[in-house]
Amino acid sequence: MTKVAIAGTGGVAYWIAHYLSTETYHPFILLSRAPKPLLTAKGWQVVVVNYASQDDLKFRLAGVDTVISTITGNPQIALIDAAAAVRVKRFAPAEFEGQPSLRPQADPLDRGKAAAIARLQYYSAYGMHSTSFVCGILYDRFAPGGMAAAGIGLGSGVAAEGDYVMDVRNLKAQIPRLNAAGQPVRICMTSAQDIGRFVVAAIDLDEWPRELRMRGERMTVLEVVAVAEQMRGRNFEHEEYDHAQNTLPWKLHYAQLAQNVKQQWQAQSLIATMDGRYDFDNANLNSLVNFQPLRFRDWLQLAWQGRL
Repeated sequence: MTKVAIAGTGGVAYWIAHYLSTETYHPFILLSRAPKPLLTAKGWQVVVVNYASQDDLKFRLAGVDTVISTITGNPQIALIDAAAAVRVKRFAPAEFEGQPSLRPQADPLDRGKAAAIARLQYYSAYGMHSTSFVCGILYDRFAPGGMAAAGIGLGSGVAAEGDYVMDVRNLKAQIPRLNAAGQPVRICMTSAQDIGRFVVAAIDLDEWPRELRMRGERMTVLEVVAVAEQMRGRNFEHEEYDHAQNTLPWKLHYAQLAQNVKQQWQAQSLIATMDGRYDFDNANLNSLVNFQPLRFRDWLQLAWQGRL
């Protein structure tokens, strides 16, 4: 058995804990800044930690084999340092989006992720292995309440309902349509629930490559919006962007002039989408698991059932 520590208690962390408890015998703890009585009521062990204290983190991680992080920034760096100090064998940082290798050097959407990977690369020489779980865009961005309703991506600036690509409730869409090669912009997508299943399955792998990529669907952005339009039975109001027209950089420029931080985050996310950061061909983790992830159309119907 592998003892697992999950850092965080939001949607992705919740589903990892759920599948650890229902599909494995691996013991696990949830690291949280505050008590979580609803999770404790499930019989899960929630450990309150102080990310500003290395002594506390090392004490809580003693005996842990694998850490799965869903937290970012300085707390994650502190967690990595503590994990290395107590000889944790494996550490998966809070990625759960596109491939890290596709991020630009000065990434405005970074949120401390590059620093975490650099720290893990340093500690790999001392025996702590790591992988980045790559899942593309979470289906949950398009749920009622957005990702924020599940406690996901709260510091990302684009976690609320309608913040990314489409507003299902209000029938609006912002669509990066054609990329620099004149090809339709594609994204890979996965539900938070299926991410939990994929991650739990990966715990038992003998080796972790640098990236473990998973997906429920790979679609063009236009196809994603079309699925929602079909579900609503109405056409959305489209605002479309082609790389050749250079309209998204101008959208970002105007948001910066207006000092509208929310619109800046939205424009940066659409630019990253157009640049192909959430698209990948080889979902190497899909072939290693024994389940079929939920299709986007089915997930969307379930998510909005009785909500409109």
